[in-house]
Amino acid sequence: MGPSGFSRIKAVEKFFIQSYASGYYEFMALIFRTIIMFLIGLETDFPYLMRNIRPASIIACGSSLACTFFAAAVTFLVFQETASRGSSFMMSLMIIITLANAASPNVVRVAADLKFSTSETGRLAISSSLIADAYAVFLLFILSEYKSTSIAKWIFFFFLYFIIVGIVIVINMYLANWLNRRNRNQKYLRNAEICVLLAILYVAAMALEHFGFSSIIASFLIGSMFPRGGKAARTLLIKLTYPIHNFIFPIYFGNHGFRANVTKLKNLRNFMVFCILILSSIGGKIVGTLAACFHLKIPYREGVLLAFMMNLKGHVDMLALTIGLTDDLVLSQNFYDVMIATIIVNTLVWGPIVAFMVRRESDIIGYRQIYFESQNPESELRILACVHSPRPVATMLGLVAASRGPRDVPITPYLMHLVELPGKKKTNLMYNQKEEDELSDEDDYGGNDVVEINDAVDMFTSETGLLVHQIKAVSPFSRMHADICNNAEDIRASIVVLPFHKHQRIDGKLENGKQGIRTTNQKVLRHVPCSVAILIDRGLTAGSLNPSGSDSLQHIAILFFGGPDDREALGFSKRLGMDHHVNLTIIRFLPASSRGQIAGVNIAHKTDDVLMAISNDEVEKETDNAILTEFHNRYVVTGQVGYVEKVVESGAETASALRDMAEMYSLFIVGKDGRGHSVLTTGMSDWEEFPELGKVGDFLASPEFDISGSVLVVQQYRPSKFDDDDDDDKQ
Repeated sequence: MGPSGFSRIKAVEKFFIQSYASGYYEFMALIFRTIIMFLIGLETDFPYLMRNIRPASIIACGSSLACTFFAAAVTFLVFQETASRGSSFMMSLMIIITLANAASPNVVRVAADLKFSTSETGRLAISSSLIADAYAVFLLFILSEYKSTSIAKWIFFFFLYFIIVGIVIVINMYLANWLNRRNRNQKYLRNAEICVLLAILYVAAMALEHFGFSSIIASFLIGSMFPRGGKAARTLLIKLTYPIHNFIFPIYFGNHGFRANVTKLKNLRNFMVFCILILSSIGGKIVGTLAACFHLKIPYREGVLLAFMMNLKGHVDMLALTIGLTDDLVLSQNFYDVMIATIIVNTLVWGPIVAFMVRRESDIIGYRQIYFESQNPESELRILACVHSPRPVATMLGLVAASRGPRDVPITPYLMHLVELPGKKKTNLMYNQKEEDELSDEDDYGGNDVVEINDAVDMFTSETGLLVHQIKAVSPFSRMHADICNNAEDIRASIVVLPFHKHQRIDGKLENGKQGIRTTNQKVLRHVPCSVAILIDRGLTAGSLNPSGSDSLQHIAILFFGGPDDREALGFSKRLGMDHHVNLTIIRFLPASSRGQIAGVNIAHKTDDVLMAISNDEVEKETDNAILTEFHNRYVVTGQVGYVEKVVESGAETASALRDMAEMYSLFIVGKDGRGHSVLTTGMSDWEEFPELGKVGDFLASPEFDISGSVLVVQQYRPSKFDDDDDDDKQ
């Protein structure tokens, strides 16, 4: 619709491009820019940014400084070729801002659309772009205050900037906490309360703009420092995410494209300047970013992708050109036309290139599952805990708290509320919106469960300081497993924890829940792209695995029989052993003799098959011993974890040994499947009721095993079983 397209038609030009229209467009851009940066701050993984401030700063500085040198080198040529008049220093500053800037909203949007915003590369690109934005905004302040020669005025405005931002942050903290305490039975804040919070943001943004500052970084800081726990932040995310990502983002960047006039590039001189600026921009980003990545030992291909992400434009640079044009810092309309065309074309070209690279480099930035048995326990843990009702929430959060380990070990927990969608109401869900302060009909599904779950999460966050990201999925049981698997892939989960379909009654017995929950668990076990666990909540564990972080000592046992699932359970348990509130004991079950190690193999099988089973069993046994030896030397010898061996001759003795320790532990962790047919579990499958729990897990969940502690059954990621099963979808 801009001057490059339909606005070349007189009627369209008269409608869109009028003498007073530019002021409206600028005001609209300010409104959109403020709310976009506020949401980016609200969504930013601030703990990650703080943990990785050094590499993000090095990448941002490398790319920005290289672009600064490139910009300074081409300024004289651009000044001459565009026949500009005025300050060449100001032109240099505008070119530096244009080349060095990495438009964080563009980076966030591209990373989110290509589904790698939760990857290490994506988060590093977003963090680096935010720091590069800060550098560009600082230069923008110099540009806007260039005509002011008073140093005292500069210092005054500099302090005024931080005073305004600080006051708004403090007001938001007190106001958000007050709103969270007010009307506890409400799921979300009212529209009027949301308007008050946004009004404070816009008053601050307008005040900063009035004093000659850009509100970009201020809006981001206000959003990033907004209290994350409680209804206030939750409601803002729900209310803002959809309209901003689906309406405001396209309109905001469409406004930039509307201002571009690529027809100016038909002039040979202008086209030459355009090419020089494009090459300087990508050259500076590649040279600076790759140099920083070489210093940080980041692989070359990831470095190139980071350079291209950092080269996205269309944010602070547009403000710089607007200020230069308004204040007549450089007297050349030709220069501004070429610069705007450069910014727009640059973003239009490099966006698809980034998308192509992401798809091509999926092996390095795609979702890669690392087994817990080989994973460093001090690496980031991304856990997706699923609940169908408020009942298991306390136990799930207790497990999250126990998995946290030392305070410096990163953990990103997600709580997914799964709500059944009856088939007959599916057609009404999309278009039926409630009036005034109510959200869509989707929020009715689950009844008051939402309030109870939110209260439990808010209390957990306030007591532990650990932010829990909440997700809600409303779907029929036949498709619920797809929602879980898709979300696990989107957030790059390390493990998914599912609730058992039975729940504990007051008398201690387990009561059957909906069959659809069990069916969902079975499908997730086959299709999920990561490790998965089923939590059998015995109720009393909610008090023993205290999510509040009290000083009470929790006793947890790992039952080790051998095999990949038990090794995965052992690897996950390393994190629990690092918590000084957890007394972790590994209990290894060993056969009394080597006889019957592969008991149960069908004697009708061919001899080669039996020999193959024996060979595989020996390999598994060696792997088990190697993992246990490493675990023993690192954790048992140092006294962090206890170690006990139980020698048994049959499944009956195993069951008896498990009964003897029934009241000793608040949580039992075991792998789903042991090492094939083993004498340790012989006969236990005769009364197996729930195959999805494995032999030992099924016994621990049976009425015969009367315990008060919960049970966590872990299954290692199995790529061969990730393919969709058509039969499942037909159920």
